[in-house]
Amino acid sequence: MQTIIISDLEGGVRLITLNRPEKKNALTGAMYDAMRDALVEADGSEAIGAVVFAGQPGMFSAGNDLADFMGHAGDGFSSSPALAFIRQLARTRTPMVAAVDGIAVGIGATLCLHCDLVYASPAARLRMPFVDLGLVPEAASSYLLPLRVGRLRTTELLLLSRPLEADEAQALGLVNAVLPADMLVEQAVAQATKLAALPRGALAASRALIRGDQAQVEAALEAEAKAFDAQLHSHESQERLSAFLNRAKPASA
Repeated sequence: MQTIIISDLEGGVRLITLNRPEKKNALTGAMYDAMRDALVEADGSEAIGAVVFAGQPGMFSAGNDLADFMGHAGDGFSSSPALAFIRQLARTRTPMVAAVDGIAVGIGATLCLHCDLVYASPAARLRMPFVDLGLVPEAASSYLLPLRVGRLRTTELLLLSRPLEADEAQALGLVNAVLPADMLVEQAVAQATKLAALPRGALAASRALIRGDQAQVEAALEAEAKAFDAQLHSHESQERLSAFLNRAKPASA
């Protein structure tokens, strides 16, 4: 079974569908590689004008597959497929749209910060439990999230791992609209088609102006990656990650 399905639709839209429902679309190294390649190809294609990320009904992504990730943890985060995808996500020039239905945990939530448009179903639930796992935020979320929602709310979301329901995410400006689940992908594709039909030069220049300081985003991303690597090998992180994998509370909790 293909865990990432790439579909090039009419109107210049590339649809990237996470397709690992038995694991709630938790992302493996191979899935990160496939998504990174799909974004690189989109940037290099004249035929693709926008990208849509979608999951399965009721689930966007449970985030990183920790069992898969920990199996390669000896290589460190800095050389992981996850970080390679995150770097490409931040650098992608093609407009990106997210259709979030159900859970969006970890990278499932921080991915949305890099998308130009985000649509959610009423069942969408974003959560970024990095600190709870003894880790630090990733994907430049420690930089991008305060710009969107302020430092105090960011503290709740990143340090306390507070879940964010769809309506609140819209009120905070993290989601464009909350739509019925059966309309979600259709609306995301429709908006992506509109983006793809715009004059490419004007679209690219305007998008760059809206997104602001790209160098600062990438600097934050790299600072997080360095801290993530250091924290990944700490005792508290190993304890928390092992407890999560074993579905048990850590002794220090």
